[in-house]
Amino acid sequence: MKVLIINGSPRKDGNTSLALAEMEKIFAQEGIEVKSVQIGSKNIRGCIACNSCAEKGKCVFDDGVNELAEEFRTADGLVVASPVYYASANATLIACLDRLFYSSHFDKTMKVGASVVCARRGGCSATFDELNKYFTISGMPVASSQYWNSIHGREKGQASQDAEGLQTMRVLARNMAFLMKSIALGKKKFGLPEVEPEHQWTHFI
Repeated sequence: MKVLIINGSPRKDGNTSLALAEMEKIFAQEGIEVKSVQIGSKNIRGCIACNSCAEKGKCVFDDGVNELAEEFRTADGLVVASPVYYASANATLIACLDRLFYSSHFDKTMKVGASVVCARRGGCSATFDELNKYFTISGMPVASSQYWNSIHGREKGQASQDAEGLQTMRVLARNMAFLMKSIALGKKKFGLPEVEPEHQWTHFI
């Protein structure tokens, strides 16, 4: 089994990375392969709604999002993580996720999603909700923990003092591993949920 981790922080080995490292320890114990990519400092532009991906099957801007799409396609789970900026996720991460989810046309149903957020003090819940919306529009079950998936720290390494936050990350990883393994067994026995033949679109003027 494989998990793709997208780290939206621009800071190498910062508090967001510290939280994800705690998860990676558990994934290793569970025998789950991890592919971790840090995109927070990369030059990733936003979607321009050109819809070229409908014809090409990939985004017209080849800045790394298409490579992530292939990793995502072969993954059983996706973790997206971000520091909190103005009660929101890093703009680079949002640009990446908008294009990643919109331009990739493979079935994401029953891939397990989890979001992780890191803040000095406030804005975690808003950012957590923002990131979870990518999963819930895509038929992806959302992994939960003993608390909302957040950790606190401002200066580099301060998150290591947040014992509850670190435990939340470990519980999240265990729950995510359980979900992925359970879904794999369920798919073998029951298959995926039935898909209705035509998507019903209702546009509001």
